[in-house]
Amino acid sequence: MTPNFSQMISVLAQERLLGVALGTALTGIVVFEQRKRIYESISDHQSQLASQSQIKEPIFGKKSRSEFALLWNKAVDQIFVPIIESISSRRW
Repeated sequence: MTPNFSQMISVLAQERLLGVALGTALTGIVVFEQRKRIYESISDHQSQLASQSQIKEPIFGKKSRSEFALLWNKAVDQIFVPIIESISSRRW
């Protein structure tokens, strides 16, 4: 039994529809993966920028505390040195 012309068209149409469906699915997967990678790279870049902006020293960071301690010690010395000298001169 040989297939007639209408059955052959049907088989060819089915093969083409299957090819189109598989091609569309593959293209969709590739586009989705590319978009995912682009969004991840943007997110990584933004997180790097955010972490770099957080690296700045806070108001009471180590450097600021040491500078404040130095100024405090100088101020205390300026205030109490005359008192200490005056007490020392009295030989207490």
